[in-house]
Amino acid sequence: MRILDGIYEKVDYQNNTSILLHINNTNDNYSIHWHTAIEMIMPIENIYTIVIGKTTYVLQENDILIIPPGELHELIAPPTGTRRILLFDFSLISNLRGLSNILTVLNQPRLINQVTAPDIHSRLMQLFHDITEEYTNKNTLREAAIYALIIQMFVLTGRKYMNTENLFPDVKLNKQREYIEKFNLIFEYINNNFTDGITLDTIAGVAGFSKFHFSRLFKQFTDMSFYDYLNQRRVKEAEKLLLDPTLAITEVAMRSGFSSIATFNRVFKSFKECTPTEFKNLYRRRNHTP
Repeated sequence: MRILDGIYEKVDYQNNTSILLHINNTNDNYSIHWHTAIEMIMPIENIYTIVIGKTTYVLQENDILIIPPGELHELIAPPTGTRRILLFDFSLISNLRGLSNILTVLNQPRLINQVTAPDIHSRLMQLFHDITEEYTNKNTLREAAIYALIIQMFVLTGRKYMNTENLFPDVKLNKQREYIEKFNLIFEYINNNFTDGITLDTIAGVAGFSKFHFSRLFKQFTDMSFYDYLNQRRVKEAEKLLLDPTLAITEVAMRSGFSSIATFNRVFKSFKECTPTEFKNLYRRRNHTP
């Protein structure tokens, strides 16, 4: 059963755990929603369609899509088919050294299959199967065993997409580790303060770097500039607020951290390929809102 508060979905974890695995074989669609859980979806019979913003993912059998927390998405089922849908609370393992950085890899959905990631896809499939076995068999220490398997999945994904050993190739290994720990604090600071007027000077001071040194390191770590990363976080917040019919566009802009409606319109369109008003109207039509 879905527990919805508007478009926010409270995940109905079962049996006092923080993990939910659903072997879904219905042709029901799931309207636009978001949740704080990380979601992994893998069709095992027939395709499965996920719409995230203006991007449509048509998953083939054994494709794996990882959807980050807070991402607005909807699920569209074929007439027949089966898929595994795994949701879990990432916060329980995010404090493990290095794992918090995985969210920089997952600042957007990640599709993994034989084309996009042939070196890790088969192993991730096996781990997904092992998770299913643990979940359905209800063994002793089931939740711990499943989280151990999830950690393996993220280690593989992180090594593939982050390559932390080479993030800062011009510094020694012990310095790399120091930088990575600092960036853990930086991302936490951004997440807690993105609606405020964070500047490059401010965040560089938090990190203890000059703004020029910080800019270079941030680009190496995330493959994007600090302001692009900050704006992406603000746009993600704006997506949720735009679906509230009681909020005006100007109020959404202010609540998301944008100082002007002109900047909000320009930045939002650069990320979503539509204006905030067009986005609002798109989902109003999709959900048949009068």
